[in-house]
Amino acid sequence: MGEHKVVKAAVFLDRDGVLNRPVIRDGLPFPPANADEFVLYPDVVEGCARLREAGFILVVVTNQPDVGRGTQTREAVDAVNAALQEALPVLDGIEVCFHGGDRCGESCDCRKPKPGMVLRAAARLNIDLDRSFLIGDRWRDVDCAHAAGCRAVFIDHGYREALREKPDYVVATFHEAVNAILEAIGQNHLSDSPDRH
Repeated sequence: MGEHKVVKAAVFLDRDGVLNRPVIRDGLPFPPANADEFVLYPDVVEGCARLREAGFILVVVTNQPDVGRGTQTREAVDAVNAALQEALPVLDGIEVCFHGGDRCGESCDCRKPKPGMVLRAAARLNIDLDRSFLIGDRWRDVDCAHAAGCRAVFIDHGYREALREKPDYVVATFHEAVNAILEAIGQNHLSDSPDRH
């Protein structure tokens, strides 16, 4: 049969509002302005460890359009991501879209709800998208999951915005999101293989 790479399932993770607390203004979430404002949710370290233990690859996929809009520096975003990677060494990667979106006349294939970040990570890490999930807290995350062929786990923080597509799972916390995924795969271990890399 020849050599073939083992294809793994992944959990894609939105950053602000999923892993770390967002800054809420007018009922909508915004990213921390710098690493000093970065605060991880208390259930995230354990939750990510459980997902990794179950065999999932963990990849952050985050829109940071304020860079493209000129209201945030790339250095500040990189500093927050460095703090995130330090707090969660189990992460296999962080994909970032810096484009400002339609408001700036910037079109791209990576700004969620487009699936570019997910597809790039899947190609690089040999991920089976049919067996993968995306945890998010905005409509863009749900639509991105479906566009990429993943199941969408929506953390409902009660923001002042409506969903456009129906998520596969609706939960209130990251802990509940992890439970939903582990229940969906019917076990606590994705594969019998002890080698997860």
